[in-house]
Amino acid sequence: MRIRTVLILGTTATVLALASVWMGQQSYSWFPPQASAESQLIDRLFSFLVTLGTFIFLGVTGALTYSVLFQQAGKYDTRDGPPIEGNVPLEIVWTAVPFVLAVWIAFYSYQIYTEMAILGPMEHAHGKSMLAASAIADPLEKVPVVPPADAISPIEVRARQWVWEFRYPDRNVTSTELHLPVNQRAKLMLQSEDVLHGFYVPAFRIKQDIIPGRTIDFGFTPIREGRYRLRDSQFSGTYFAAMQADVVVESPEAYQQWLTEAAAQPPTPAYNRAFEEYRLAQNPISTGWKTVEPAAPPLVNVSTGPANNPPSDEASKP
Repeated sequence: MRIRTVLILGTTATVLALASVWMGQQSYSWFPPQASAESQLIDRLFSFLVTLGTFIFLGVTGALTYSVLFQQAGKYDTRDGPPIEGNVPLEIVWTAVPFVLAVWIAFYSYQIYTEMAILGPMEHAHGKSMLAASAIADPLEKVPVVPPADAISPIEVRARQWVWEFRYPDRNVTSTELHLPVNQRAKLMLQSEDVLHGFYVPAFRIKQDIIPGRTIDFGFTPIREGRYRLRDSQFSGTYFAAMQADVVVESPEAYQQWLTEAAAQPPTPAYNRAFEEYRLAQNPISTGWKTVEPAAPPLVNVSTGPANNPPSDEASKP
């Protein structure tokens, strides 16, 4: 009888494990295409959590369903259950298993975020701690990243209500769309001129808060050519939903050609969706609340107009 019980439990656990692994693999299709080296790390962590969560969910609901269907008391049975005081082995198991799982998840998450080297607002607010200093991201081995000596120059990212502005200091180019060469470590210098903003590209699986009055160094490695969408992940005011920009990942040759062509164009006022919506707004009802006027359109060499605004996070490979 005991052998039969062990076989049944073992078979059930094996089936649940296979179903959980399958569900974890399916989770990769729930996101936009992996467009950065960091996205591979995040998706791997998410798949692990989905696998683990599926196993726990199926195990708990399966045990409850079995109890409801096959462990019911008789129709007229009003007796109390057996007076069991406690079960020491059971107490140890349901204490040790959650503890081990929590430590496992914490350690794996820490490892992933250390590899990504994303600094949080507390690290920037209080200076680089030992944790932040050790979180230097190395490119994934599978990604052919160029040596650091040949990496692109830092790009200044300026956020304001409600427009993104990107400046390439070495070429004196300013744009409202971010261009990056593929398979090269991108280094951004994030700045906010007013309130808290968030640099968020879903296809890259990266998000970094931008704190007013500070310059935040932020790096990642794009690995897939295409056009992606940058959004403000923080509620920064009335028109924060309009604060979006294109991120164009292209070959190193195309990137250098774009910089050369952009440098030859004279600066002109950029298209600013928030500014246009504010200017054209017709609201006959006064709420008594003052609306912040969007920042004036910046002068840039290259601007993304309303004709191609907004594109999809599903990149269209050029």
